[in-house]
Amino acid sequence: MISGWKKWAPMLLALALGTASMAQAATQTIKDVLGREVKVDLPAKRVLLGFYFEDYMAIGGEKAFDKVVGISRDAWEGWRPANWAVFTAHRPSLASLPDVGEVEVQTFSVEKVLALKPDVVVLADWQYKGLGPDVKRLEDAGLPVVVVDYNMELQANHYLSTVLLGKIAGEDKRAQQIANEYKAAVDQVQSRIAAAKLPKPRLYVEFGNKGPAEYSFSYGKGMWGALSTLAGGDNIAAPFVEWYGPMNPEKVLSAQPEVVFIAGTEATKNPSSMLIGQGVERAVAQQRLLAFTQRSGWTNLPAVKNKRVYGVYQGASRTVADYVMVQFMAKALYPSLFKDLDPEANYLDFYRRYLPVVPKGTFTVGM
Repeated sequence: MISGWKKWAPMLLALALGTASMAQAATQTIKDVLGREVKVDLPAKRVLLGFYFEDYMAIGGEKAFDKVVGISRDAWEGWRPANWAVFTAHRPSLASLPDVGEVEVQTFSVEKVLALKPDVVVLADWQYKGLGPDVKRLEDAGLPVVVVDYNMELQANHYLSTVLLGKIAGEDKRAQQIANEYKAAVDQVQSRIAAAKLPKPRLYVEFGNKGPAEYSFSYGKGMWGALSTLAGGDNIAAPFVEWYGPMNPEKVLSAQPEVVFIAGTEATKNPSSMLIGQGVERAVAQQRLLAFTQRSGWTNLPAVKNKRVYGVYQGASRTVADYVMVQFMAKALYPSLFKDLDPEANYLDFYRRYLPVVPKGTFTVGM
């Protein structure tokens, strides 16, 4: 019996491995964040990635980019040049990935995508909607399109998008762990606030890319507006801004926000914009933030009087790691409830655990 087993064992092992391999390559039907049923060979061997580059690498591991055959490069290098520089310094091959163009500026090329012959095209919800009929051209060519979303800041979308990216990368377990961490962090914030039964502080959020001289975007349902809701705030922009857009300065003043958040990036094109992020010194970020408090009428706002004006990093939104921004906003809104949380340290810790680089700079700041 033993000798017979030894004879057949190698063949049985080979058969088992072959079966497992075939199972991995089998077509699966998955449901994306729009509820669309998409048939994809998983894990994918050739991935076209439109957005959420860091998220895909965090969820799939750095090796997941071995299977990425093209990206919408401007959505990474153009929008977050400092972040791009850090990642390409670590992994130079990123710079040689084919670029298929960018949806918002209408340079996205279906022809370039088709030429790369991906197994799956992964698009952000806003990219999918922006492409319109071009999506059908991809699908008619036999390319499955999977839509994921972190921009809307909906807990369900964050969770599902993370699981979907894990399936595409073949890292279900890792994806589930990250999704669970996101959910636990947001649930912790909301449960503490619910138990405290405190009044919701009025808050105002603005993208500070235009500097103090001109009011830029505030947010309603999406991005920072949704994050502020998760953090337990009463967003003064909600009645006036559906998704994003500037608020009338008089309405900001009349709403008397108790807490103000100014979002910014590392971009230096505007010398007065809110400067925060990778490579930005804390003193510089604080100086840029303080300039906003000198706007006409702002010295009388409760947020300014009580020194409750904060800077937040735009690059730390629209990502599975943006639960740290929920933590930061909640701590600013309810300081007595979250003394034990260090959101910026948690942000850097996410990189240490899930990504091959750790950024240096300033990602949250106060007055």
